[in-house]
Amino acid sequence: MSYRLLHFTFPTICWTDIFKPLPRSISSHLKFRVWCSSDCKNRNQGEIMEQVVADGAEVMVGDPELLQRKISSIRLEGPAKLQVIADFDSTLTKYWVDGHRGHSSHGLLQQGNPEYDVKRQKLYEYYHPLEIDPTIPIDEKAKLMEEWWEKTHGLLIEGGLTYGAIKSSVANSRIAFRDGVLELFELLEKSNVPILIFSAGLADIIEEVLRQKLHRSFKNVKIVSNRMVFDQNGHLVSFKGKTIHVLNKNEHAIDMAAPVHDQLGDVNGLVDDASSVKMRTNVLLLGDHIGDLGMSDGLNYKTQISVGFLNDNIEISRDSYRKSFDVVYMNDASMRGVVKLASQLCSMGK
Repeated sequence: MSYRLLHFTFPTICWTDIFKPLPRSISSHLKFRVWCSSDCKNRNQGEIMEQVVADGAEVMVGDPELLQRKISSIRLEGPAKLQVIADFDSTLTKYWVDGHRGHSSHGLLQQGNPEYDVKRQKLYEYYHPLEIDPTIPIDEKAKLMEEWWEKTHGLLIEGGLTYGAIKSSVANSRIAFRDGVLELFELLEKSNVPILIFSAGLADIIEEVLRQKLHRSFKNVKIVSNRMVFDQNGHLVSFKGKTIHVLNKNEHAIDMAAPVHDQLGDVNGLVDDASSVKMRTNVLLLGDHIGDLGMSDGLNYKTQISVGFLNDNIEISRDSYRKSFDVVYMNDASMRGVVKLASQLCSMGK
C-alpha cells in the first residue's frame, strides 16, 4: 500500500449540507496535511478535508466515504444516542511535553519512597518497549501487560503510598492535556454527551490530574480505571476489582466507573448509570493503541467512529493504524480536529 501526502491551503471551504462552515477568520488560514491511501487518489479532495480538520496536523483517513456515512448516521440520531469513549494516557494527554516524554498517570507517581520509585522505573524500562513493539502478538502482549501492572500495584502497596503523595506527584509532574481537550469536554457536557475515560492507569491519579490541570469537574465524565482503596490514615491498602491494563479495558468494566462529580446526572438527562450509557449506541472512540479499539467491547453499538493518535513508531505502525482506525492523527497532534468532528456529531437540527 502506498501513500500520497496531500497539502491544502484554501481561502474558502465548500461544505456539503451535512457540515456547518467554519468561521471565515479560521477557514481562510487552515492548512491540511492528509495522508490518503493510493486507492483514494481519485476521490474529491474536498470530501476528505470535510472529515478531517486540524491545524497543520498530519492525518490519515483510510476510507473517506465510509467515514462520511458514519458521520451522517450519527448526526441523524443526534447527541442523545452518542457517547464518547476515550483512553487517557497519550490520547487525552500529550505524548511529548516540553521536549521530553510526558508522564503517564502511572509514571508520574513518586510515592515518597525512593527505593520503590526505582523499582517501578525498572519495570517500566523493561515492559514499555514490549508495550509499543508492533511485532508481539496481542494475546502474548496482554499477558505481559497484566504481569507488569500487577507487579507495579504490589510495589505501590508495599512501598506505603499515601494519597498525599498522589497530590504532590501530580503537582510536580510532566503531564499535560492536548490542546483542545478542555473545549471537547465543554462541548460534550453542553450537549449532554457522556465521556467514559477508560484507562489502564490509576483512577485516583486521573481525577487529581483533571482537578489540577483543567481546574474544574464535569458532570458527564466517568473514569473506568484501576481504583485504589485507602485506610483512614490515607495509606494505600488494596485495589478494587480486576486489574485493568492497556489491552483489556472495555465497557465490561463500566460498573467500576465513578464520575468526577459528587453525582453524575441531573434533570437535563446526563447519564447516571451503566444501563443508560449502554442505551447510547453511537460511539466516538479515541485511543493511541490499536488495542484501545476494544474499549467498546461489551457495548452493542450501531455506529462507531474511531480516532487514533499515532505518537511513536510512525513508519512501522502507519499501515496498521490506517487499517484499524477511521481517522489517525500523527506526531502528537492536538485535539482540535476531534473537537470539530464532535461538534458535527452533536449538531443535529442546528
